[in-house]
Amino acid sequence: MEAAARGPAPGPAFALLGTVQTSLIFTLTALVVPLPRIGRQYGLDRDDLILLSAAYGLTFSGLLLFGGRVADRLGGRRALRAGLLVFAAASLAALLAPGPQTLLTARFAQGAGAALTAPAAMAVLRAVFPRSAAYGKAMATWGGLSVLGATAGNLLSGVISALAPWRLTLAFPVAVAAFALVLAPRLLPATPAGTGRSLDLPGALLATTGITLAGYGLVLTDAHPWGSAAVLIPLLTGAALLIGFLLAERRAPDPLLPLGFLRDRRRGLALAAIGLTAAGTAMTFVLLSLQLQQDRGWSALQTSAAFVPFAVALLVSGRAAGPLIARYGAPAVTASGLAIAATGLVLLALTGLTPHAPYAYGLLPGLLLLPAGAAAAFAGAAVLATDGVEPHRTGLAGGVMNTAMELGPTVVLAALLTLGSDATSLAATAATLAAAALLSTRTK
Repeated sequence: MEAAARGPAPGPAFALLGTVQTSLIFTLTALVVPLPRIGRQYGLDRDDLILLSAAYGLTFSGLLLFGGRVADRLGGRRALRAGLLVFAAASLAALLAPGPQTLLTARFAQGAGAALTAPAAMAVLRAVFPRSAAYGKAMATWGGLSVLGATAGNLLSGVISALAPWRLTLAFPVAVAAFALVLAPRLLPATPAGTGRSLDLPGALLATTGITLAGYGLVLTDAHPWGSAAVLIPLLTGAALLIGFLLAERRAPDPLLPLGFLRDRRRGLALAAIGLTAAGTAMTFVLLSLQLQQDRGWSALQTSAAFVPFAVALLVSGRAAGPLIARYGAPAVTASGLAIAATGLVLLALTGLTPHAPYAYGLLPGLLLLPAGAAAAFAGAAVLATDGVEPHRTGLAGGVMNTAMELGPTVVLAALLTLGSDATSLAATAATLAAAALLSTRTK
């Protein structure tokens, strides 16, 4: 802590860590809009494109718990540099990939690097702001960075794919990783390595394999029926491995995920809020991008422009969230954000998916309310999820938070998109957000 207090200024350190976190989520959505062009270029079918799109997220979510433990064991800054090296090398390989197989392998490797980088960044953040009050304010801002990264990925990938080769969308993570590797020794404080903690390799293997297989099974529901072998085999195998993981953690002397860590009511609701809010924003991008381009005939550039107000509302709400949390408390801001986001989804379900509804009052109100609520909910939930966490478990908290954020869209999208209409899916997501808001109001 003394090293952190005497170390580099917190402002530049936070800016660097925040840019890294934003780039990790940017990379998650960077190929969403260019996928049709990639499919035409390489002759890929729908299953291949689904796997290419999901590869990064599968290893990212699957390895996050292990990445958090490694960050706590090695020390935040050391783990961050190791993760950035993997992420930079994999991002460069993706940028220069000569064919689809190399690109797919690079996407898997990018996710592995991100899974170590994300929790390590949070561990370093705790060293930058060792005092609880300052750390809480930092986490209020940190919570909105993930939504910002996803939004930037969708917007910029649409603009780039319309005006330039799609590969340029992969240049941003390369530049950020290289930039961070150069500046990390100067801007980030040294963090001590953990002592006396094993890495719980059996637990890591069960968790990583289980989350990856279950996530892959859910992703395949986009192209295959729920009862098909393509979905059931990985889904049920992954579920069985996750059950085995929970049983093994109860007996492990130094578990990868101490189950008591999740029993805290505030933390559990915060993680649910993060997962559901991420799912709501992801579903909105997917459904509206398809509706605008396929039903209304908009170009990729026009579609990206339609989401500019979304990004503006996100930034404004994220900026206001910190002072609101300081005044009214994280539970109140989280509950209010969830309720506002739910209202935005309801409006989009009622008018946003109507083919001939004018943009100004058919789409725009929902595209303003949803991000305004999502940014507030993320900020409040990030504070709640890390409140009271010991410094030596900050990496664990980062891994759990990012896992909720990654798995939320996968699980909710797979479950709700089978309901029938897109409007019904948005309305059902709004209902889950409203229920979470109600529960959050009862959290002290």
